[in-house]
Formats: sequence, structure tokens, C-alpha cells
Amino acid sequence: MTLTGRVALITGASRGLGKAMALALASAGAKLALVSRDVAQLSAVAHEARALGAEAQVFRADVADEAQVRQLERDVPAKLGPVDILINNAGTVIRSLCLDFTLADWNTVLHTNLTSAFLMSRSFVPQMKGKGYGRVINISSIMAHISMQRRTAYSASKAGLLGFTRALALELAPDKITVVSISPGPILTEMTAPVAADPVANATFSQRVPLGRWGRPEEVGKLALYLCSDEASFITGTDILIDGGWCAQ
Repeated sequence: MTLTGRVALITGASRGLGKAMALALASAGAKLALVSRDVAQLSAVAHEARALGAEAQVFRADVADEAQVRQLERDVPAKLGPVDILINNAGTVIRSLCLDFTLADWNTVLHTNLTSAFLMSRSFVPQMKGKGYGRVINISSIMAHISMQRRTAYSASKAGLLGFTRALALELAPDKITVVSISPGPILTEMTAPVAADPVANATFSQRVPLGRWGRPEEVGKLALYLCSDEASFITGTDILIDGGWCAQ
């Protein structure tokens, strides 16, 4: 699978799933626009991507902020060319009971996980039109399908992302631009580290996974690479679970 000549923009690319997907696409020859608020970590990811032979540029932005996304819309094509692949990966979680949530906390989760995907798609999908190729991948979660206590805002945001994915896929199908969401289960990243470090929570998660282990970020990276390839051109408007069988139960 080759992505030579394709320009891929990944949000939340400084660590975890974003980093894994960026490096997977870099290994296939994509040119990378790496976006996050953490320039130091982004630069480290860019260094790894360049070691794989890929061109990589770093862009600092809060993708939940409309003005900053509009600036990205200008800056990325000026440095790398029009975007062919958009991976909306930026996300956050605030673990709290619903009745204890402040409106500010609720908005932080919804804006970061859902509104950012709208803003980024509105700015970068037009750059994909007229090519006969385009990819939008939205990173959702198994928490869009099932849930647990202290995840009301997170589950709401990720479930909303599934609806956004389906509707956008229908809108963009005539342009041969595919839109797919990926719903990871327990993947060992910085975001899930507090759960993995809690013996009780870790045991609960491990027992619920039929395959009996946490997933690896690299496994999500390889899935994203496939979805960006020409071989996946007939996959759109759907969600792909990568959860070790959790949601099959």
C-alpha cells in the first residue's frame, strides 16, 4: 500500500493514536501535516517520520477554535500542497459523574471531540474535491456504542461523531471521497494510562476483552493506513471497531 504524493493531515498527532497513525502513513510515503498544541512532542514525531523518509511539517493549533482552523486551512497547503487525507483524532476525556459536570467541562469535551471534526472537515474537504480521491477518518471510541459511569460527555461526543461520519459520507460520495470512523477499544496510550494504572479498572477492562489484552497504537495505525489506501475505496459511511471483541458481547 502506497500513499506516495498524498498529503495527510493528522490532528492530535503528538502522541498515542495520532502518532501511531502518522508514522504508519509516513512509512507508506505520505507527506504529513502534524497538528497539536504541543510543538515539542510534535517535533519529535516529525523527526521519526523524516527518519522513515517522509516529509513532515509541524503546525501548532487548537482545532476546536474556528480562527485557528481557518489559519491552518491557509498554512498547510502553502507548505505541503492541498490535503488528500484528513484524520480527525484530537480528543480529550474528563471522567466525572454527569451531575458533577460543569457546563465548561461539558463544552470542552464536546468541542474537542466533535466540533473540531466539523471545523476541520469544513476547511479541508474542499481541497480534496475534483481528484477522484479523498479520505476523512474520524476517531471515535467503543464508548460511542457502549458506556460506563463517568463517561457521559465523552460518550455523547463520540456517538455524535458516528452520526457526523455517516452524514458526511453520503454528502461526499459523489466526489469519491470516503468518510469512515474508527472506534478503538482499550488501547494502551497516554489517555488510557490512568485506567491501566488502576488495578481494579485495569482488571475490569482486561476481563471484558475476549482477546485478553490491551490493544497497541500501532494496530490502529495499520488500520488507518489501509483505509487511506486505494484498496479501501469501497468503504465509506461506516464505523470500524478495533476492540479485541469487546462490543461483540
